[in-house]
Amino acid sequence: MTATPTIAIAAAELGAEASYRLLTGLVVPRPIAWVTTLGPGGRVNLAPFSHFTFVSPKPPMLAISVGQKAGVYKDTARNIMAHEEFVVHIADRPLIREVHESAVEHPPEVSEADLLGLAVTPGRDVAVPRLTIAPVAMECRLRHVMEFGETRSRLMVGEVLSFHLREGLLADGKVETRKLDPICRLAGPNYATLGEIVTMVAIHQTSKS
Repeated sequence: MTATPTIAIAAAELGAEASYRLLTGLVVPRPIAWVTTLGPGGRVNLAPFSHFTFVSPKPPMLAISVGQKAGVYKDTARNIMAHEEFVVHIADRPLIREVHESAVEHPPEVSEADLLGLAVTPGRDVAVPRLTIAPVAMECRLRHVMEFGETRSRLMVGEVLSFHLREGLLADGKVETRKLDPICRLAGPNYATLGEIVTMVAIHQTSKS
């Protein structure tokens, strides 16, 4: 196998925006956390975050990274810090337009859920409502906040208090991924769906002794 020609980029020479563009094109595909929080006056703020993963199975914990713009944290970070609760949704293919449009920035007192005509349902364990239309919602309570880098991006870790899944998604305790049909984020205004799924034979470890 021959070596592939490469170019070298010194990370220290990149500004925050250039580094962001590079990383978002390399770390793909990224799952999307579609997050509701409570804004001023109890209005439901809604925004997508593709810097998202789970960090613990017991108790179940999710993490999203929320950045700043012009030195000010996004509404989601401020709302989570104020109320210490949020709901993470997983959107499916029919919701691509709504997910994309919910990324548009509005004043804190504006509800993106209302603007997009998305109905909400009261939370079971938190005061933050969840989106009725989303196939998956996870009600979270804030547990940890850490800041990283010169841009002071906030990694916000929440403990999942309850899971809400559309009927038919679970089989033997596992999510039927094809039925969920989740969307993911690429670089720029680009999204992707599952595409081809390759199933490999399970690898079983054997003792060498």
